[in-house]
Amino acid sequence: MEGGAYGAGKAGGAFDPYTLVRQPHTILRVVSWLFSIVVFGSIVNEGYLNSASEEEEFCIYNRNPNACSYGVTVGVLAFLTCLLYLALDVYFPQISSVKDRKKAVLSDIGVSAFWAFLWFVGFCFLANQWQVSKPKDNPLNEGTDAARAAIAFSFFSIFTWRSRVTSAP
Repeated sequence: MEGGAYGAGKAGGAFDPYTLVRQPHTILRVVSWLFSIVVFGSIVNEGYLNSASEEEEFCIYNRNPNACSYGVTVGVLAFLTCLLYLALDVYFPQISSVKDRKKAVLSDIGVSAFWAFLWFVGFCFLANQWQVSKPKDNPLNEGTDAARAAIAFSFFSIFTWRSRVTSAP
């Protein structure tokens, strides 16, 4: 795409899905989207346990409901943010104003940096709560793989969102 402003071709060009899916920032956005699904999906699906002695479910991360809530909230909001910016990626070649393109790129960079920070906080929080969890709270090790997956993909998400800061269109 020669001669375009802020990494896109000239405004008003025809939409080319093949070019869209080959762009590094689009690939990173899709990977970030998938990672967010893994994080919130694993916590929602297996992040809460119940015992025979208690009526209410409790969070697998040290019985701290804030840990599960943070993971689910960040995962869902990151999922929605990825969808929003994927739509912007599709619409971006149609933006004719250089000022509007600049705003779109700068918002992408700022939002990506913000999400990299949120994922870092989430990784640290979930890993810490997992580390201090008591084995007696989960004697059958139910949901431990899902809890570890949420921690791992929170860690991976730091780098996918951080990489999007440098690969914005």
